[in-house]
Amino acid sequence: METRRIGSLDVSVVGLGCNNFGGRLDAEQTASVVDASLDAGINFLDTADIYGKTLSEEYLGRALRGRRDRVVLATKFGAKVDDERKGARPEYVVRACEDSLRRLDTDYIDLYQLHTPDGTVPIADTLGALDELVQAGKVREIGCSNFSPAQLREAEAAVRPGGARFVSVQNEYSLIHREPEQGVLDECARLGIAFIPYFPLASGLLTGKYRRGQPVPEGTRLTEERFAGARSDENLELVERLIAFAEARGHTLLELAFSWLLTRPTVVSVIAGATKPEQVRGNAAAAGWRLSSEELAELDGILPAPAASA
Repeated sequence: METRRIGSLDVSVVGLGCNNFGGRLDAEQTASVVDASLDAGINFLDTADIYGKTLSEEYLGRALRGRRDRVVLATKFGAKVDDERKGARPEYVVRACEDSLRRLDTDYIDLYQLHTPDGTVPIADTLGALDELVQAGKVREIGCSNFSPAQLREAEAAVRPGGARFVSVQNEYSLIHREPEQGVLDECARLGIAFIPYFPLASGLLTGKYRRGQPVPEGTRLTEERFAGARSDENLELVERLIAFAEARGHTLLELAFSWLLTRPTVVSVIAGATKPEQVRGNAAAAGWRLSSEELAELDGILPAPAASA
């Protein structure tokens, strides 16, 4: 599989999101999904301390025993684990890293990401703590998630001379959710920061299994109340138009969702979750469509304009 760079790291253009581990998947099911990922050429695995209430890291660590060196392992900190474990205070950064290292059963994290901005802590303080982890060899590269253009600029300005800087930002981005086009992608290009889209399939809407006028498949994410808005008539109509576009060219909606993102400036790896090995194999195979400039222009006429970001 093709690889691209996040700082010093070579990552597969399709990554595995590990948010289902420890929640929808037990340890054995997690291992089967990880096995399928490695077999499919995926080397970039992205988790977080809050996924599965910390079990995602634990199950992932077990699944990677004896082959840790085959993957680029990314995790996150800062979102609320409990009342004590949250935020980006320097002392907590160190504790969170040690906790993740233990759960992942490894002595280093390839990409350690601040999961969400913490407005109560100067970003310079957080960066200082992260730099100490890099200097200690516990972290190779650092990144952030859910940052705005202004927050990316603030973080870059706060880097100490010779200190570690954010080499990536992970924000929501898909054919349906295009907010990063309103500033974040441009800022990434200016600063040399890799962009990692999450929810690239719009919580499943872009898999092709949700169709206008048809019942929502049972047991899927979009049956959950918090995702009900994604099933709007407007979105389902857009899905039908995108399916028609893809099928007219001998491709699937899934292939379009992955391949379109990989044409975007600074996008390095499209990470998607999976609950079954066959989903992993489908995701890994979906990134091969080389969209022409004419096709991209036609898509711009189909897609809604991106919403403005802060």
